[in-house]
Amino acid sequence: MIKVDDLIQLVRNYNPKTNQQLIRDAYDYGKAMHEGQLRHSGEPYFSHPIAVAAILAEQKLDDATIVTALLHDTIEDTRSTYTEVAEQFGREIAELVDGVTKLTNLQLSSSETKQAENFRKLFMAMSKDMRVILVKLADRLHNMRTIKSMRVDKQAQKARETMDIYAPLAGRMGMQWMREELEDLAFLVLNPEGRTSIMRRFITLQKESGDVIHKITNDIRFELGKQDIEAEVFGRAKKPYSIWRKMEEKGQGFSRLSDIYGFRVITGSEVDCYRVLGAIHQRWRAVPGRFKDYISQPKSNGYRSIHTTVSGRDGKRVEVQIRTVQMHEVAETGVAAHWSYRDGVQVENPFAVDPAKWISGLTERFEAAEDHGEFLEHVKLEMYSDQVFCFTPKGDVVKLPRGATPLDFAYAIHTRIGDSCVGAKVDGIRVPLWTRVKNGQSVEIITAEGQRPQATWLDIVATGKAKAAVRRSLREEDRDRFVRLGRELSRVAFEHIGRKATDKALTTAARQLGLADAEELLARMGSAEITARDVLETLYPELATIEGEEIDQSRAVVGLSGDQTFRRAPCCQPVPGERIVGITYRGQGVVVHAIDCPVLSDLEDQSDRWVDLHWHSGRHPAVHTVTTDITIRNDAGVLGRICTLIGEQKANISDLHFAERKPDFYRLLIDVDLRDAEHLHTVMNALEAESDVASLERVRDVDRKP
Repeated sequence: MIKVDDLIQLVRNYNPKTNQQLIRDAYDYGKAMHEGQLRHSGEPYFSHPIAVAAILAEQKLDDATIVTALLHDTIEDTRSTYTEVAEQFGREIAELVDGVTKLTNLQLSSSETKQAENFRKLFMAMSKDMRVILVKLADRLHNMRTIKSMRVDKQAQKARETMDIYAPLAGRMGMQWMREELEDLAFLVLNPEGRTSIMRRFITLQKESGDVIHKITNDIRFELGKQDIEAEVFGRAKKPYSIWRKMEEKGQGFSRLSDIYGFRVITGSEVDCYRVLGAIHQRWRAVPGRFKDYISQPKSNGYRSIHTTVSGRDGKRVEVQIRTVQMHEVAETGVAAHWSYRDGVQVENPFAVDPAKWISGLTERFEAAEDHGEFLEHVKLEMYSDQVFCFTPKGDVVKLPRGATPLDFAYAIHTRIGDSCVGAKVDGIRVPLWTRVKNGQSVEIITAEGQRPQATWLDIVATGKAKAAVRRSLREEDRDRFVRLGRELSRVAFEHIGRKATDKALTTAARQLGLADAEELLARMGSAEITARDVLETLYPELATIEGEEIDQSRAVVGLSGDQTFRRAPCCQPVPGERIVGITYRGQGVVVHAIDCPVLSDLEDQSDRWVDLHWHSGRHPAVHTVTTDITIRNDAGVLGRICTLIGEQKANISDLHFAERKPDFYRLLIDVDLRDAEHLHTVMNALEAESDVASLERVRDVDRKP
């Protein structure tokens, strides 16, 4: 475990003016809070926050970020609270720690609807302070470096989440080194045989051809010396996962893969960058289509560099990246360069992008998303795709993701241009609409009145904006037909499970799926964008089987001292999954309240009685009673169907009381035993979809105080 003096020295190396006492206090506080906690490896848990802080210190980040790393798990996993952190370390650091805590609770690899909502929360957190994401990425990197101590199933889950979400996010933020390491660590878990195979072939290649990197590096230095160009030259073999991905994309074996070596030339000025390019192209033959000038057309995250691929020594293809020292700093740390320090002063790097502008540009493209699927499409295109730059006939630049077509280009200009597109010219030559555009090409769109988007266009376009526009046009054109078809599909699907596709059921499903109304739901079903199974599972989800043993109810709540007992407050009836707080009562132990319980307002001035609590993560038994107030139609068999419906959701009715009996309706108070908040949502959702249910609400009675 890194000692506090060693950590402080790491920070002092780039920031001699660092607040040493602040870091020392955070170190001591975090160590005390995590006292007695162990990692899966058996090491003291606090070794993890220290390692995260060291990773961020290597990026030369500010004191607030380093301190946040030391404290990032305290609110989540210890008795520490936001208020306590704010009092000791200031509101800025408390906000950062709280932000990391909220990110930790996001399930980014869950179902599409929940994943889209959590991605929205992720970008919201980024918009408030991007240092939250920097700490979270460093947290994930250290967890991946030490993943072997976790259960095998957990390793696979974390590795897949890293490969799908965190590695692309690091790349999108310009932190390419972190992206490559995260990908390679995840690759080691997900496909160890594939990675071992790549490494063996590397060793064989080195034996056959010698130290190629050293030879080519010397060749480049020799050519630069002839031109009197001062520059640093570095060479490296690409990461195993990067090579594996190229093999998969190109369908080639290792022996046929050429550009497995990469070289960087770091110069003193932008002018020298182009002089280096000229020297390299004079000495070696450039590979057509492999030249990119990100100096004249920077990426949105501030990345600037010249990329070229040449046929080097013995005909081997090598990629060369050429950039200045300042450009290299941004290339290494990406958006994080905004907070970098040197000699105690925040670095004024002219190429470092303003994080506020960067995240604003990133999120504004998501705001127009109509539904969860479209939003996720925007996110994945933005995070996972490289970009190409094309020109209009007037010379304006249009930025598109790699793999985009002239149709994407047309929709990027204006939806009207895309809808009426009948053809395109690329560099003056007529091309099919499915042609993939390349960097630097000039694209001219040919339009005609009366033209409408075709269904086949969905297979041609690559951008979320274009796909959404095409779908919208197709829906409007065929809406009546799709609604009729959707109504028939829903009727058959509901009858198959013994229910009716009532307007109320369809409206409830539409609301849960984030759609405007039942007609929109039917149109989506008719156009095959939403399946009947999606609708049924939204209304009547079978409770998923959760692996592992049920949590012992005596330890369902985390944050109590060894001799404290607890019980749920009868006024708000909190259930696992909801935010909670404990209140001590003389002779009654700790009473657990929901964080929004009205009773708490009467106890604000008695802070000594408050206990910071949270539910134990895992599978809880269905023993948490919640009272529901439900009004149903007074008709034969209705009450029986309601009780059966609750049972079908694997919930038990522990008590039932008639509050009102009228000729037309009954109002009942039903106590239902539930597992957690998701279980409650499932039961309420199923009941609301029933046409015989007039109203339904959860009872929270302040008169039932502890």
